[in-house]
Amino acid sequence: MHSSSALFPVALLSAERRGDLSEDVYRIKAGNAADPSVELAVTRLGRAEDAGPAGVPVILLHGSFSNRRFWFSPKGIGLGAFLARAGFDVWIPEMRGHGLSPRNRHWRANRVADYAREDLPLIGAFVAEQAGRAPHWIGHSLGGITLAAALGGGYLPVAQVASAAFFGTQVSRRYWPLKIPPLVWGIRLALRRFAHLSGSRLKRGPEDEPIGLALEALRWHGVFGRFGEKGNDWWAGLAQVEVPVLAVAGAADVQDPAWGCRRLLEQLGGGRRQFLCLGKAQGFDAFGHVDMLVSKAAQTQVWPLVEGWLHDPLQAVPQAEIVAPPRVTAPASAV
Repeated sequence: MHSSSALFPVALLSAERRGDLSEDVYRIKAGNAADPSVELAVTRLGRAEDAGPAGVPVILLHGSFSNRRFWFSPKGIGLGAFLARAGFDVWIPEMRGHGLSPRNRHWRANRVADYAREDLPLIGAFVAEQAGRAPHWIGHSLGGITLAAALGGGYLPVAQVASAAFFGTQVSRRYWPLKIPPLVWGIRLALRRFAHLSGSRLKRGPEDEPIGLALEALRWHGVFGRFGEKGNDWWAGLAQVEVPVLAVAGAADVQDPAWGCRRLLEQLGGGRRQFLCLGKAQGFDAFGHVDMLVSKAAQTQVWPLVEGWLHDPLQAVPQAEIVAPPRVTAPASAV
């Protein structure tokens, strides 16, 4: 079978027209992962009638318990569809075992470290190859955490990042019970009995998450935990990343509070850094963790700001605060 990429094996699974949008689904099977059974589905959205050159590429990373439908519904509603209609070249990957990406052989052991080290560099390289330029990246929640890990770990080349936007993304919130070793040991022992966390049972979303993610988070938040993996401190590495960055927080987000989202932004290196809190004090609705991107209010209040940011990440986003570059690296206990 002919590959859609000169870099590694990529198959075009489908090419469909969805109303006024075109939807092409690719499958990447590069064999670069420790688990060679990993396959990643990436959906490309564009305007069906647009015969001209592709627009500015944008990669949208979904959060936990989610899939590509977070960014565009079967009816063609969502930030991804909005950006495609605005002329952007929209790419929506689905993490291992989510949506059209099948579960790999060792799916239960998947971690953010695997996504950041093995998957995001592939996705970035493929999109840059197809688009002919570096893409912009937007991550929500766990998608943003994975993007931060890939940047801080040095896995994702900055040359493949035109800008980075983090929505509802933080790693600094402390869970003090997880600082008690005997309690953590008991939780870890209990979690190891399961293969996954059920999104439907937990009422968190349509997808399941591998138990490896939960065990990894326990380590991050432990007594000596760090946002990173053995031999690679992602948190410290963020200070060396210099790309235009936008961090967006919901004033009513209790899962990933605004102060934590701002702290992640402040840890990033130089360049243009903007922080936007979506709350009534800033002239918005009091947005929460999901409705900051998926709601009728987001369609009118948030999506146009994202479009403006993507057109020129060096220009100020309305109501956003310009954050000065950090002078010193944050202490190791930041996470």
